[in-house]
Amino acid sequence: MEQTVVSAQNPAAHRDGDRMPVSRSQELSQIAWDALSPLVIDHDAIARNRIVTANRSDTAHVAFDMLRTKLLQELRQNNWTSVAITSPTPGCGKTFVAANLAFSLANQKDCRTLLLDLDLRRPQVGKTLGIKNAASMESFLKGEIEVGDTFLRHEENLAIAANRKPAQFSAELLQSTASTDALFEMKQRMMPDIILFDLPPMLSTDDVLAFLPNVDCVILVAAAEHSTLAEVDVCEHSLAAKANVLGVVLNKCKFTPEKYGY
Repeated sequence: MEQTVVSAQNPAAHRDGDRMPVSRSQELSQIAWDALSPLVIDHDAIARNRIVTANRSDTAHVAFDMLRTKLLQELRQNNWTSVAITSPTPGCGKTFVAANLAFSLANQKDCRTLLLDLDLRRPQVGKTLGIKNAASMESFLKGEIEVGDTFLRHEENLAIAANRKPAQFSAELLQSTASTDALFEMKQRMMPDIILFDLPPMLSTDDVLAFLPNVDCVILVAAAEHSTLAEVDVCEHSLAAKANVLGVVLNKCKFTPEKYGY
């Protein structure tokens, strides 16, 4: 497992010199992963919410596997690790994309992935996966609970931090020093290859802009017959001014061309 690279945009990046030797870090990281409580998947919930990459029984998982491969190539090429996933407005399916992408990455056995629900006003990851024992992300970001109390582990290389309740003053929390410290400690302890942050819709709050300094790049999820070109354009321009935009994922599209019999 490669040593985690902290984003150049991360305010905590100046602490890199404090890292312990890689071999010792990897040993402690494995201990931290092994100590996580297992994620109990609600199969009815994932079927109902179309998390098709969890068991790959639906051929729709191929679209997310293609997205996964493109994402991995882009991250490795640029030495990035953290990805924000947002949308212009509610109802576009950003949590649906984030969860499917997380389980698709879990099928890449040499890649450790973290998924965090940072839609602090309307958390959906726990509901989508049917998680009953989610922690409080507000408590985690304030440094009141540890990584081991926050994440649940799926098999060997995916850990998910759902959120059991909304948080007040979320924008202030997301850009606080306490949050920066909590995320830095998480990276040091878990040494993930990829971190996915499920963030709120962009045009509803200032939470996304508040959190962007903590991430390397962003994926924007738009919904066919729901998102307007003007909304996508505004979001792309706002994101591009603050972060690296990987692209736009078009969700809820009813029409796809058949190619090569697939």
